[in-house]
Amino acid sequence: MTDNATQTPTAPVADENKLIAERREKLKALRQSGIAYPNDFRVDSFAGDLQKEFEDAETFTAEAIEATPRRVAVAGRIILMRGQGKVSFVQMQDGTGRIQLFVHQGTLGEETYNTFKRWDLGDIIGATGVLMRTKTGELSIKVDSLRLLTKSLRPLPDKHHGLADVEQRYRQRYVDLIVTEEARRTFALRSQIIGHTRRWLEESPRRFMEVETPMMHVIPGGATARPFVTHHNALDMALYLRVAPELYLKRLVVGGFDRVYEINRNFRNEGVSTRHNPEFTMLELYQAYATYHDIMDITEGLIRALAQDVVRKTTLEWDGASIDVAPAFRRWRMEDAVLELNPGIQASDLRDREKMAAHAKRLGIHVKPGFGWGKILLEIFEATVEHTLVQPTFITDHPVEVSPLARESDTNKGITDRFELFINGKEIANGFSELNDSEDQAARFQAQVDAKDAGDDEAMHFDADYIRALEVGLPPTGGLGIGMDRLVMLLTGASSIRDVLLFPYMRPEA
Repeated sequence: MTDNATQTPTAPVADENKLIAERREKLKALRQSGIAYPNDFRVDSFAGDLQKEFEDAETFTAEAIEATPRRVAVAGRIILMRGQGKVSFVQMQDGTGRIQLFVHQGTLGEETYNTFKRWDLGDIIGATGVLMRTKTGELSIKVDSLRLLTKSLRPLPDKHHGLADVEQRYRQRYVDLIVTEEARRTFALRSQIIGHTRRWLEESPRRFMEVETPMMHVIPGGATARPFVTHHNALDMALYLRVAPELYLKRLVVGGFDRVYEINRNFRNEGVSTRHNPEFTMLELYQAYATYHDIMDITEGLIRALAQDVVRKTTLEWDGASIDVAPAFRRWRMEDAVLELNPGIQASDLRDREKMAAHAKRLGIHVKPGFGWGKILLEIFEATVEHTLVQPTFITDHPVEVSPLARESDTNKGITDRFELFINGKEIANGFSELNDSEDQAARFQAQVDAKDAGDDEAMHFDADYIRALEVGLPPTGGLGIGMDRLVMLLTGASSIRDVLLFPYMRPEA
């Protein structure tokens, strides 16, 4: 077989290579003239701001704008060029939006105008001039000075089709953001969602304080997940990229910071899917003297506030489902949910390991020898209930076996004061009343170690320093983790986590 590097390029590739070669020749001429890549142009206005300021066409008529001339300096990328003869119209795009440039040979001068006509789509330019409104009513800048700031060597995708290949959109996000307005809106909205989350948490009466905790851990902890392993050369020791900041944040509560939160990157060495990326953004918070009921209230309040204040609507369309976050979220015990959707299971079967294993087998669910009744209950829930939870639903009261950091219920042995929030069949949040009994926590850590020794790659390690912190004394505390990527998916209607990550994980190109 012929090596790819020596194959004859296909027609589109050959055409692109020709265009790139032509642009390189233009850049070569710029270099020879000493004006390639200047860095002395100063911007004083932005396209989106101008469009918003002058959006009222009845107030800001062509005559009104002309009567009080407004001189501006803008810079951005050429997205569209059209015109003939001595007049051209350019659509220029900056980080805030687009604005039209009205370019006239008589204003610029023949030499500058002819030079401008040789520029290409994608070139980055600086323009100065006065605002005007065209006969068609479009706000424009009547350009009297125009400069090429950056020569684009690669042509942009066709304006009608953009980046048709979804994988190419993810790999070349820098191009996707130029040509796909929806992508720009999504990531602008993501920024607003995270910013508003911070403000909402820090406002009275919540008064949370943002903190930062380590991203490299000597012992991975805070979640049952497989970690990434790295190596510290100077200390010659293994380190783990954090799977969660939980144990460090609770150390801060021990230290007297009663309400803390962190919006952080976590890393889990697991699969890649439309809902999973090896690195992802989490919100984790901890509030002293709060129960998991209080944390459910915070979770619900935050999501509703983001929908109302950022997205400006409480009915959200997500993967074909209409989600209403305005009504109170349902709160449903895991055991009750499993019983309701599995008529063949009796309440008396739930704590019987052998009966639950038989039910799992009947349902086609694989059960490992080390699974107890709690783990089997969770497996049955995930297989038969989770996908049915379309409207926001808190699934509460998880088994101790699958909740190594959660407080056991005072009234229901074997069950913890824990919840997970599901929307449209996807887990959005996880929270619980924290386990603050150091001896109980030590025993659960040991059970996790035993599970790891038995082959569970996601089981936790024994963290002796965290036990020491609990022995100093952790007040009664409620904790929460929200996957911010999935929350952004909900609020923007994105069907894949890759659509809300600027640079999602991709296999290297060949």
